[in-house]
This record gives sequence, C-alpha cells and structure tokens, in this order.
Amino acid sequence: MRRLGRALREPAVARFAALLTLIGGCALLVLLVPRPDLAALTGLPDRLGAAGPVLAVVGGALLLTVLVPRTFITLTWGALFGPVAGAGYSLAAAALAALIGFGVGRWLGREYVVSRTSMAAPPAGLAGRTDRIRLRLARLDRWFATQSVLGVVMVRLLPISGFGMVSYGYGTTGARPAPFLIGSVLASAPTAVGYAVIGAAVVAPGEVNWLAAAPAGLGAAATVVLLLRWRRAVRADRAALRVTGPR
Repeated sequence: MRRLGRALREPAVARFAALLTLIGGCALLVLLVPRPDLAALTGLPDRLGAAGPVLAVVGGALLLTVLVPRTFITLTWGALFGPVAGAGYSLAAAALAALIGFGVGRWLGREYVVSRTSMAAPPAGLAGRTDRIRLRLARLDRWFATQSVLGVVMVRLLPISGFGMVSYGYGTTGARPAPFLIGSVLASAPTAVGYAVIGAAVVAPGEVNWLAAAPAGLGAAATVVLLLRWRRAVRADRAALRVTGPR
C-alpha cells in the first residue's frame, strides 16, 4: 500500500490513474443510465429551432466522449433530423469527439506511457522481462507515431473497441493529431451515412432500400483491404528487424 501511495503521488501516474477512473466512470454511467425513448424525442428538433444543429453536434460529441456507442447516436440523429442532416451532424460530432478524446488522453496519459517505454533501469530481478515489455511497448508506440491517415482508418474500422475508447487510447500514444483526426472522420463516414438512413426510415417506414447498406458494405471491403496491407507491413517490419536487429 505504501508503494502504491508513493506511485500515485507521481504526477504522471496520478494523471494516468485519473484517465482510467474517467473511462471507468463513463462506462459505468452508460450501463446505468437508461436510454431515452425515441418517440419522446421526435419533436425535439422543432422545439430547438436554430440551435438544433449546434446542440446535435456538441451533444453528440459529448455522448461519444462518455462512451455512448456511435451506432446509437447516428441512428437517433437520423431519426430526428433526417438522413442527410443526421449523417452530417453525426460526422461532425465524431470529429469533435475524436479531438476531445485525443486531447484528454494526451494530457492525462501520454507522460505515463513515455515513462514506461523509456525506463533505463528496471527493478532488479525483473530486468529481462521488463526490458522485453518495454521494447514491445516502445515499438508499438513508434508504430502509432508514424501512422498515416490510412493506418488510422484501419484501426478505426477494426471491431476492437468503441469510438470514444479508441480516441482516448490514441491520445496516450505518439500519434500525430492531424492524421488521427482525418482518419477518424474518413472511417466514420460510411456508417454515419448508412445508420442515419436507417434511423430516418424508422420514423418513415418503407424508405429503406439497398443504398442504405452500400456505405456499410464499402466499409467492410475497406476493412479487408486495410487488414491485408497491415499484414504485409508487419511482415516487412519483422523481416527488417531480423536483418538489423531491434532498434
């Protein structure tokens, strides 16, 4: 307990603990708070008037940052604002949420990750194991730091975690903000359109057609292509490491 108390007094560790607490609290909030009834929200855009678009974008971004699933938000925005406006507001909310999550993750978690990937003197008895973990983390961090827009799109399309969680995680890495933001928006576009169309059809039955599934189909095809490219890149990296040794 004393060792834990001393560790928490370190600024980097304290901020990282705050990040974990924030994520855990948001996840618990999403589980406990009941979702609103769509029928009760149907007339909301008319009541909001000109403030509706701004509140849709800002509110959607805040919901994403507290880990509400993006699918739920996009479907709801499509039902409330229609397919075109719903998709646009959802995509703008995703961009804003990506920036917020990345900024919070960078502020609270980056220093801790850097300290763990650049330890010069691991504890006695754990030197070998700690050094191997440190090298793996450092290699992963370098991969994120050199990612292009395409790499961000690939990670976003993988079903590994929710939108908000991925944004927080990216912030703790050495990823560059511009490729992260652009890749996040590009990866979100197909499902933003598809789910907004489906959400709009919930309040207007009979309007769903095969075009609503087209963006999702394009997203699935892009996922396959990106996975193949990533696999080739990993193989090339491993081959280079065998020749040059770990850096």
